[in-house]
Amino acid sequence: MFPMVTGFMNYGQQTIRAARYIGQGFMITLSHANRLPVTVQYPYEKLITSERFRGRIHFEFDKCIACEVCVRVCPIDLPVVDWKLETDIRKKRLLNYSIDFGICIFCGNCVEYCPTNCLSMTEEYELSTYDRHELNYNQIALGRLPMSVVDDYTIRTILNSTQKK
Repeated sequence: MFPMVTGFMNYGQQTIRAARYIGQGFMITLSHANRLPVTVQYPYEKLITSERFRGRIHFEFDKCIACEVCVRVCPIDLPVVDWKLETDIRKKRLLNYSIDFGICIFCGNCVEYCPTNCLSMTEEYELSTYDRHELNYNQIALGRLPMSVVDDYTIRTILNSTQKK
């Protein structure tokens, strides 16, 4: 008779424990219901990138000394540097500089090791195109400064939208 009573007691304890676990899970679900949605309506709302975000590379043609350090530290030898040696002044003159962002892995080594700081990472991440050959940027396209997400009046940043509510 005692084994039957202990069996009912164990069954009752297990039922209470299962109900407590279900209640705890339900409370977690309800606590998530009060949170704001994470979904971003992308073309009209944009997230503000972090301070160390690695976006498109900005290039300053006047600062470059054509030392090709960026090519040597790049894991895929990506930047193409064309230069001509000026024999009268015995210095390199930069003719062309280009980066193919279809191949670039955005590691930031070229920016980190550039001795003249002519390369920098921007917060621009909208590089999608229909033709991959359009991702090959020359020194003119690399020299274009992107519009900051915070300064763009046509879109609403997520930081501003949460403060308004």
